[in-house]
Amino acid sequence: MHRSPGGYMHRVGDEKREMSPDFLARLFQQRRQARIIRFDEQPVPNAVLGDLNEALWLRFATQRTRDSRDGLLRKLGMANLNEEVLRPSVAGVLLASDDPRQWLPNAFIQAVAYRGTDIRPAGEQAYQLDAADITGPLDQQVLYACHFVSKNMRVAASKKMGREDTLQFDMTAVFEAIVNAVAHRDYAMQDAKIRLRIFADRLELYSPGAIPNTMTVDSLPYRQAARNEAITSLLAKCRVPDTEGLGVGRSTMMDKRGEGVSIILHNSEQLSGRAPEYSLVDGSELRLVIYAPDGN
Repeated sequence: MHRSPGGYMHRVGDEKREMSPDFLARLFQQRRQARIIRFDEQPVPNAVLGDLNEALWLRFATQRTRDSRDGLLRKLGMANLNEEVLRPSVAGVLLASDDPRQWLPNAFIQAVAYRGTDIRPAGEQAYQLDAADITGPLDQQVLYACHFVSKNMRVAASKKMGREDTLQFDMTAVFEAIVNAVAHRDYAMQDAKIRLRIFADRLELYSPGAIPNTMTVDSLPYRQAARNEAITSLLAKCRVPDTEGLGVGRSTMMDKRGEGVSIILHNSEQLSGRAPEYSLVDGSELRLVIYAPDGN
């Protein structure tokens, strides 16, 4: 960002654009907060510790934990002080409340499966195959979103060398993409939600927020920058239940190696023959497109 006679400018792709008043206000707000505490560790003013589901926050305790509830929640970044009152943090309500929307109304995934290759007018009959607002703790949102994709994607059968089913999308890549979306989205943008769209020829995933720090779309496979340190740390402790049957090849939601984007790119291109594409939409939303194999 820099200031010029024409106002505050920022780069979107190869172009420089003037920041809108809303974008600029949000940026200044985030910078003020960043000097004090990361947004995901900010206390939620209207929440109390009793709003957190005990079973959800206790899963982050270990056998060696000797802390009280308050001490454990503070160490995990799930609670912080607000005018000398300990309250759940943004990360706390996102990972340990039954429905974070009570405090963060757009902290959910809006999922839609479409019949064709575009979004058709609402007046056209049965243009949507399925739709769901996926809510709950973030790790639950990831699993439910993966099941939504698994349920709605197409399966093509090949008779070469016997019958062989080809999935529309690689589920490990889908899992990594959704985990990245809930982990790295900008929760300060409370008027925006994660959007998951399935078409006949592709999957689109929209995550609110520009790319953090000095990263670019091209550098995503090579660099790490966590917008939400507490959330990513907690997701790295969340187990993926064996009973889910998704075949994502992970025991926990996240790892610390930062391989998610590389897995998305490699696995998806191996399946479809076409590399996924990341792009920024209006400088404030990260879009990922994963293509389906031809004829799927």
